[in-house]
Amino acid sequence: MKADPEFVREHYKSLSDEELMAVDRSDLVEMAQKYYDAELGRRGLARVRTPDRPSSAPVPPDNPPVETVETGREALESEDTPAWLDEAVEAYSIVVLPDAESRVADACQVLETAGIPCCSELIELTPEEKRPHPGTHRWRILVPANLNERAMSTLERDLANPEFEAAWKVHLETFSDDELPAMHPKIVFCGLYDRIDRAAKVYDEEVARRRLNRE
Repeated sequence: MKADPEFVREHYKSLSDEELMAVDRSDLVEMAQKYYDAELGRRGLARVRTPDRPSSAPVPPDNPPVETVETGREALESEDTPAWLDEAVEAYSIVVLPDAESRVADACQVLETAGIPCCSELIELTPEEKRPHPGTHRWRILVPANLNERAMSTLERDLANPEFEAAWKVHLETFSDDELPAMHPKIVFCGLYDRIDRAAKVYDEEVARRRLNRE
């Protein structure tokens, strides 16, 4: 993942001491780690190690390590461009806030574990997108178009569903014994169950149309 270095530096400068110290450095990409360390050094919160300095020397506050990077699609195309990039689609997006880097890292890890190739890029929010959000940029994760549904479902399963499960449990606890039967998942989420049934039906019909032998 690559980002505009000036934006990353300003992002860390905008955090309070508590927010800055709460950032998990191990979740950051290498370039972001350098600017994170530089901001810690500028505030005197910690001394950091860089490849060219002894561990006892703080990074000068106004001279973080220089690294030439591009933003957005240019950054992706400057690397070993995957063959699918020209037809890539967005499977995940998050506005840049204090925990955004770790969330993007988690999402990429989920996809990689599932065998789904992905790339991430940092883009500026449009004027319309900025209205409901305090941020100015957002990370987005791109995947091959033919794997988009699988990617989104995998992220939903591994990242969103555990949070939903916890919230659903708390929600059900508020109902009385008489009210609980009406909260059966097949009643509350009838639309979701119907969609799954329809998806399976159409898939089976397509397999049959092609006369494919399924094991």
